[in-house]
Amino acid sequence: HPEALPDLLAALTRLRVEGVVWSGGELLAGAQLLRSSRRTRDALSDERRPAVPRAVLSPLADRLLAAKPLEDSIERTIHDDGTVKDDASPALRRVRRELRSAEGDLVRLLERAIERLDPHHRVSDMSVTVRDGRYVIPVRREGRGSVGGIVHGASSTGATLFVEPPAAIEFGNRIRELEAEEREEVDRILRELTDSLRPHRDHLIDATEALATLDALFARARFAIEFRCMGTSLVSATDGFVARDGRHPLLLAQGLDVVPFDLEMSAGERTLLVSGPNTGGKTVLLKALALISAMAQSGIPAPTNAESRIAIYDDFFADIGDEQSIEASLSTFSAHVKNLSEIMRLASPASLVLIDELGSGTDPVEGSALGWAVLEELTQRGTMTIATTHLGALKELATQVSGVVNASLQFDADALAPTYRLIKGIPGRSYGISIARRLALPEHVVSRAEERLPRQERDVAALIEQLEQRAEALTTSEQETAAVLEDARSRMADLARRERNVRERERRAERESRQEARRYLLDARQEIERTLRDLKRTESEALEAAGREARQRAEQLAAQQSAELDRLEREEANLAKRDRATPPRGTGREIVAGSWVDVATLGGKAARVVELRESSAVVTVGAIKMTVPLTALTPSDSAPTDVAVAWTADLPDAPAASEIDVRGMRADEAEGIVMQALDAAIRADLRSLRIIHGKGTGALRERVNEMLKKDTRVKQFRLGAWNEGGAGVTVAEL
Repeated sequence: HPEALPDLLAALTRLRVEGVVWSGGELLAGAQLLRSSRRTRDALSDERRPAVPRAVLSPLADRLLAAKPLEDSIERTIHDDGTVKDDASPALRRVRRELRSAEGDLVRLLERAIERLDPHHRVSDMSVTVRDGRYVIPVRREGRGSVGGIVHGASSTGATLFVEPPAAIEFGNRIRELEAEEREEVDRILRELTDSLRPHRDHLIDATEALATLDALFARARFAIEFRCMGTSLVSATDGFVARDGRHPLLLAQGLDVVPFDLEMSAGERTLLVSGPNTGGKTVLLKALALISAMAQSGIPAPTNAESRIAIYDDFFADIGDEQSIEASLSTFSAHVKNLSEIMRLASPASLVLIDELGSGTDPVEGSALGWAVLEELTQRGTMTIATTHLGALKELATQVSGVVNASLQFDADALAPTYRLIKGIPGRSYGISIARRLALPEHVVSRAEERLPRQERDVAALIEQLEQRAEALTTSEQETAAVLEDARSRMADLARRERNVRERERRAERESRQEARRYLLDARQEIERTLRDLKRTESEALEAAGREARQRAEQLAAQQSAELDRLEREEANLAKRDRATPPRGTGREIVAGSWVDVATLGGKAARVVELRESSAVVTVGAIKMTVPLTALTPSDSAPTDVAVAWTADLPDAPAASEIDVRGMRADEAEGIVMQALDAAIRADLRSLRIIHGKGTGALRERVNEMLKKDTRVKQFRLGAWNEGGAGVTVAEL
């Protein structure tokens, strides 16, 4: 899997200009890009990986850059924080050593100056500090004259001045000179490293794009694995679609418990009108259908199963949500009409149109009429349209216009809660009066409301309720029937398996008994032949006569045994032919070349027969051809729908810290933390690890030092410099 990919496109664009120098952080990111490119290329070229994915990804692997020497050069020079290391050059090592020495001398000089101050000229926090790059000491304003020197600042109250004593000025000037030398040498080193990267600029840009492509591919694969997304068939927008086990991808990513839906629209069904109560999931269904289509035609596995057929659309149009706008002086209804106008102008048979709450925001009668006309026009155009509504009049559209289909999302009237199960062919009810009664609205008010409903509305609601009950009963019956059928199939398969086992044991016992008889006959024949040889060597005439008679009887017995052996061999040959010709009981079909079978030795996996032999068959399982015994084959009811190809990918390690803090821990506890940090730093190819243990009694520092001495992965370690934490820090170079 590609490692973390730094964003260096802007820096790589600047690299085209001669004289441009990258910062230490940019150079470190460049080394990270080189390392990621090299490791990914090595991983993709590993011959132990499956051949097909390796071949498919080969063009991307060829675009990756491997420049280990350049990568190592940057990592030897730049710290993990982007600063240049002391040993990047002899000149830098010298100037920094002199700079640390000069700073130490100056600090000690200023500390002595503080000690010489009169007590009433001191402040509470008497310590050397830095102002404008100059080392100073804090002095009360009234003590300014006793110190002399240059004032470089004052406290917020003005009571404290930050003074550079006269004796410190020359030291400060020397430090400024050394700092300038350090900056000059650092700039030279950074320029040299930048110039070494410049010839590879175009290749680095190409590698960045290839790594980004690989990262996107692996992100899609991980999403598909985590949320059980399957590769689906893609069809034309005019052929309808089939969504099996569909789920909203964003709800899945949030870890919510999503109820899957099944929806099939034939080529002649162009409009799906979904009705039902609020919070029933209608809008989620609209968005899920659009996202599934967009994902599938973008090369992202959609959260459906393999039986789905997703349509490819040229355009997606959506009118979803409250579009009220104060700035544009648009009401909710006006905004919807504006969107519908744009949809009507641009929608085609290759478009997907989603309309939420069609006809809302205005008088229900006018809204219904407008919604009816819009859906009728889109349906006649052949545009795939999914719309939701509360308006009862629109539910009759499916009976008047060919190509319009009603659907609803099931609602549990007893629990007053949606079940989110999609039911095609039945319009939904709003449940307004039922909800009002359940929420304890006065009964006489609810009854009056029911009386006010037109008789036609009440009849339609009652009819829909009956249809819902019948559909629920039918669904329950189908589930029970499916369970019984599955149990029967399981029992039949178990019986067939037991029958095969019994038949195989019988044949094995028969073969073993025949083999035992053959061995017995062969042993007897050898004994007879030995007796004949002994008789031939007999010299006595009396014995010779008896020998001839015995020899004749032995030869007759040998002839009988040979005939018996021939008979056994013929029976075994006939048994083998019978095994080949007789299909397993209960199937009624012969196994022939080209037929599908289940292979018992492969756990019942489906295979196609390529060739029949004496007692075996050549079959193909996916792309693999193998020879299996005929007794292991059972004719299959149908061909497999797909073949899964397993491909394991290396995943990146968790990011490692370049600094850990063990202050306040016991020695044993700190030892475990340091060991874990060392392991992570080694895996992440860090060059150093900064361990903060504090000063204290020194016991924790000694325990850390003992660990680092014994660990062969540690090249060397040292106490931190004064600006790194001093004796409270140990820096380990790995």
